[in-house]
Amino acid sequence: MSSPSTPHPAEGPRAARGRPPRLDQGRTARAALDLLDEAGLDALTMRRLADAVGVQAGALYRHFATKQDLLTVMAERMLEGCSAPPPEGDWSERLTVLAHRMRTALLAHRDGARVYAGTHSTGANTLGFAETLVGVLREAGFRGEDAARAVLAVVNFTVGHTLEEQAALQPGDSAAAGAGPADPDRLRRAVAARDFPHLTAALPVLTSTDFAAHFAFGLNLLVQGLRATERNGPAGAAEARP
Repeated sequence: MSSPSTPHPAEGPRAARGRPPRLDQGRTARAALDLLDEAGLDALTMRRLADAVGVQAGALYRHFATKQDLLTVMAERMLEGCSAPPPEGDWSERLTVLAHRMRTALLAHRDGARVYAGTHSTGANTLGFAETLVGVLREAGFRGEDAARAVLAVVNFTVGHTLEEQAALQPGDSAAAGAGPADPDRLRRAVAARDFPHLTAALPVLTSTDFAAHFAFGLNLLVQGLRATERNGPAGAAEARP
């Protein structure tokens, strides 16, 4: 028996005969993510998505009042699997695993961080991921208020870093340019043309595309900052209990 979200093999996007394929959020979100990977966020339009799922553009608005609603559903789908409990270990290790898991999920799709930024899903994937993050910190003895703000800091850092990472690696419009918008040679030339000795010394890192190392360093700074607010006393432990 075919799943309602899976079109029958005989049905194409624009079937010549029979009823149009059933429209549901799951199938539409998958199609939207496929279009995102193919052409990027700027080329993802409601009309193009409607063509991909074989419906009139107006039909999409029965499920998504605005394009922002569509992006929210896409963001929710990107976090699928991220809420699984991390391996046992120190809270900092578990928090690090979750942050890397989120970065990987956003990097799995072209412009993934741009899609996620500014969305506020209340779906199971998003809330489950937040629940796991907060739980790791509260179970470690952090006060509820500190745990909540820590989660905001970690998520905002992860999304912001991935936004910059994907923007830097996005191919440029000009094939002759051979580089994305963040051209390291352009930065080198600009620094060399002026007296910036400190920037000159930092250029090997500033022009590096080892974004995994950049992310790990920044995340470690966050973790070390959280250690300064860590609560292991009776008050923190009492609040951590349900």
